[in-house]
Amino acid sequence: QVQLVESGGGLVQAGGSLRLSCAASGIMFSTNAAAWYRQAPGKQRELVAGYSRTGTAIYADSVKGRFTISGDNAKNMVYLQMNSLKLEDTAVYYCRLYVKWREYWGQGTQVTVAS
Repeated sequence: QVQLVESGGGLVQAGGSLRLSCAASGIMFSTNAAAWYRQAPGKQRELVAGYSRTGTAIYADSVKGRFTISGDNAKNMVYLQMNSLKLEDTAVYYCRLYVKWREYWGQGTQVTVAS
């Protein structure tokens, strides 16, 4: 059974940093198959960071230069380093894997940025 568990969310002041982690079990994957999404109240879920088909990291314009996606294949982990957090980064953040034409989602972790 595939399971993704996100952690690392919390309450942080604007300008601060958080590092989200996604632990995957029951599945082998390449980091390129991973992505982070977020959903703010009243808004649609949106892609925050992921990888292009060529393996290049891609980011939403709103987070470019502030967020960094990375992974550790040996540990089956995916990370999202978030720096210079803004109020508008407040959302539930989800880890997603796309492996062999199937997608898998974690339960999400809440990130709240306060002024």
